[in-house]
Amino acid sequence: MRKGRVGSAGAVIVGAVAIAAAGCSSGGGGKGGDGDGGPPARLAISPATGAAQVAPEQPVTVKADNGRLTSVTLTYGGNQKAPGTLAADGRSWRSASNLRPATTYTVTARGSGEGGKQVTATSTFTTLTPRKKLESGMSPLEGETVGVGMPVQLLLSRPVTTKEGKAAVERALEVRMSRPVQGAWYWISDKEVDFRPRDYWPAGERVKVVAHLAGLKAGEGMYGMKDRTLTFKVGPRHVTTIDAKRHRATVTDGGRTVRTMKVSLGKPGHDSYSGTMIAQEKAAHIVMDSATTGDPGEYRIPTKWNVRMTYSGTFVHSAPWSTDAQGNDNVSHGCVNAAPADAKWFFDFTNRGDVITVTGTSRRLQFGNGPTPWAKSWDEWLKGSALGAPVTGAPLE
Repeated sequence: MRKGRVGSAGAVIVGAVAIAAAGCSSGGGGKGGDGDGGPPARLAISPATGAAQVAPEQPVTVKADNGRLTSVTLTYGGNQKAPGTLAADGRSWRSASNLRPATTYTVTARGSGEGGKQVTATSTFTTLTPRKKLESGMSPLEGETVGVGMPVQLLLSRPVTTKEGKAAVERALEVRMSRPVQGAWYWISDKEVDFRPRDYWPAGERVKVVAHLAGLKAGEGMYGMKDRTLTFKVGPRHVTTIDAKRHRATVTDGGRTVRTMKVSLGKPGHDSYSGTMIAQEKAAHIVMDSATTGDPGEYRIPTKWNVRMTYSGTFVHSAPWSTDAQGNDNVSHGCVNAAPADAKWFFDFTNRGDVITVTGTSRRLQFGNGPTPWAKSWDEWLKGSALGAPVTGAPLE
């Protein structure tokens, strides 16, 4: 016997009379149990069972009249549970996060009436499939040990063009740290937002980043499709200073100098960049080809022990052909040349995210030529946040 009804607000309501008299399911799958007398609880669930194209930002709610809720579960994808909060008085429940797009959910609510009668109601509904699906990726790599200068990069599959959309994305980003420090997000472009601490990461810091993007509305018809989680560890404090005028690189570990290397930087017309960079990637073997920098045919040289510093192709690498110039003259096409033994040692020593500062050249590093968070002051970095405010990392659980 069916006595339930779907309300105008999209809620499925379990009728008291139907439950008390017959114990059969309503439109929400409600049923009653034996009790000591008195009116049974009435449970109302929204969205109603059978609802489709439900907006992911719409909350799921359950309300109880003439009684209290004893349990509510919101499940999807089999047995995965979505979080929710039960009110202190036990009369209402509300989902605690956005829903996943293109997903079928089932709500199961149980309650008891004033006379102790037990009731159950269910609702099954489906969320909308977005016109624009927002996917994401993150850097560093999961579980990676990085240098103290490494930023967190959130890369998006679609541009987020409005300040409101960017602010929504930032609010969805959670950063937890073993030793909480202050940091901030900066929009590198409409498809990339990066996080850096105010100063370099503390050595040994453990970091967890959670991007709560599933169901996040970031633009008209555009929703995040899934959450993203990243954990990484910060290694020792490796900071290298390269002086183009002295033709020397000084490598420190925790503030202690561990190696001084003779180097050669870019010759006039091919000046190296001055500024604070990070080790972006490492490659044991690369063919350096001038065609990639707009000068085809000028050189094409296999190189070893390459540590990249810019997207445009600045590396620290082995250069056995320039050992006579190293320590005396700048003769490269913009890279930092080192002797094979020094280059191999530096390659093995370096983590991605280690800090490399070059001084003494006339060519300044351009922000965005790779992950370059330290090319901006802290005040400048804050201006790139849609929220315009720093973030203090929460303690790592």
